[in-house]
Amino acid sequence: MAKNKAVLYLKMIKISHSVFALPFAFTGAILAASGIPSLKQVFWIAVAMVGARSGAMGLNRIIDRKIDAANPRTANREIPSGKIEVKDAVIFTFISLSVFVFAAYNLNPLCLKLSPIAIGVLVLYSYTKRFTWMAHFVLGIAISAAPLGAWIAIKGTFDLEIMPLSIAVVFWLAGFDVLYALQDMEFDRSHGLHSIPQRFGIKRSLILSRIFHFITWSMLAVNGVFFNLNVVYWTGMFLVAGLLIYEHSLVKPHDLSKLNMAFFNMNGYISIAVFVFTLIALNM
Repeated sequence: MAKNKAVLYLKMIKISHSVFALPFAFTGAILAASGIPSLKQVFWIAVAMVGARSGAMGLNRIIDRKIDAANPRTANREIPSGKIEVKDAVIFTFISLSVFVFAAYNLNPLCLKLSPIAIGVLVLYSYTKRFTWMAHFVLGIAISAAPLGAWIAIKGTFDLEIMPLSIAVVFWLAGFDVLYALQDMEFDRSHGLHSIPQRFGIKRSLILSRIFHFITWSMLAVNGVFFNLNVVYWTGMFLVAGLLIYEHSLVKPHDLSKLNMAFFNMNGYISIAVFVFTLIALNM
């Protein structure tokens, strides 16, 4: 019974999607350390990421439970379907965010001081689609805390060097979140919710997503220059460019059938590629 309950919570927070942000967190960490951070630092960064992401998904599912219940695509999610009660989700979310704060405490004083701001952004995101189509960028800012927070965890300071990577994550996330939002465009319009697809339609949304991902690649290039990374990193960046191009080739104005492949597979590969090629470049 406990095992089944655990599986439900893992499904609620979409644990498989951790592949998006976690590699970027570790990329920020290895850039800050100019190599491999200590095992203790890696451990607490991982704990902070798990706590923050679990808490963020819990918050989103709780705040959006009525919207999810009304949307046929999401009506079977754990809270609207009654598989997880709201009170239990609240307890789970509180514990997750407490774990995040405890991990921040074990990293350094600045991480602890900034943790309430990070939680505030997570709460804000779940409400933004109620009043602005810029919600994709708020989510991007929340996820960009992965490399930025990991940098601060290692350095104990906020430094401009990490900003190109953080900005890359903002636009990367916004770009693929726009693609993801295409499937809810009509629902959003009929229920007064806001998104780039709801505001601009499919064709313009696809163009904007491509522009966002071009900015992503450009910021990754700036990151390589900032840290004077070698040819291995640039090889990885050409791979990332190819993955981004392929991702957008999968989604067409009149054919969204490969949307999930573009959303999950390609973006998982991209974040892992950035981490792996950065790691190799720093240790050659």
